[in-house]
Amino acid sequence: MCKYEKATQPTIYFIGVTTGSSSIMKVFPRWAKALELKDAVIKGIDFKPHSDPQAYREAVTFIKEDPLSLGALVTTHKIDLYNSCKDLFDYIDPFATQLGEISCISKAEGAFRAHAKDPISSGLALEAFVPENYWKEHGGEVLLMGAGGASLAMSVYFTQKKFGDNVPKKIIIANRSLPRLEEAKRILDGLNEKTEFEFVLNPTPEENDRTLACLPPHSLVVNATGLGKDGPGSPLTDHCQFPKDSLVWEINYRGDLVFKDQAMAQKEEKNLFIEDGWTYFIHGWTQVVSEVFHTPIEGEVLEHLSEIAKN
Repeated sequence: MCKYEKATQPTIYFIGVTTGSSSIMKVFPRWAKALELKDAVIKGIDFKPHSDPQAYREAVTFIKEDPLSLGALVTTHKIDLYNSCKDLFDYIDPFATQLGEISCISKAEGAFRAHAKDPISSGLALEAFVPENYWKEHGGEVLLMGAGGASLAMSVYFTQKKFGDNVPKKIIIANRSLPRLEEAKRILDGLNEKTEFEFVLNPTPEENDRTLACLPPHSLVVNATGLGKDGPGSPLTDHCQFPKDSLVWEINYRGDLVFKDQAMAQKEEKNLFIEDGWTYFIHGWTQVVSEVFHTPIEGEVLEHLSEIAKN
């Protein structure tokens, strides 16, 4: 017997860990009104990280078979959900196949569809704060702490051939467990001959500190671990030293953002530009809402939804 209740209104699901704490639960009803999505609603589905594959399959099968369940945004569980449910989909987009993750579920013309939107949404967020020609002019490196879907998506975005010489000379992915690191290496190695990838096993924050200390100025440091939102703490210690004149990105926008506080403490001394995950949140959700409800969200419409979310 399915534990999920049949939808009585057009419904988008948020598959995460602590979905009830997310701003989207208050924001989406206002977005639905602005986009004239009639009586569309959002519902959260929470799983612990790395849950039983059967639990993911039950949720995805329910969405597939329920007529008014139109799709979902997936966070935290993107890789696990792909591995456990990929056979349930009629269509899987190229990014999802390349990255082995699903961040968006939708339906179109009778087909049950899976997408990886993070290379698009993370790219849009990065373009909002990384200066034009930054890598070509400064030669900095990228440190991505965490080897999950967000880091894979950013790596794919950074190394696109269309950027020519404006790509990071090195991307370092540091993770505290080996299996995800090995999977990241399998997916990312050889993406672009102009970018060197380094995969570092760092089980402790102290080891991340040492990796951080080796970065040149004008680098980008990203917390893509989930710490601060899905769990307490930071991937770094309070003794860490950020590289000078660098960009620091906390991709979370809510929670106890210890990593962001650590960077703020060195902002003036190191001349850091620090960004949180709000813009990423907006692009991440609008990309999925656009796909699930088949409505374009860009330009003035995107700006309007961003303003709605802030208020």
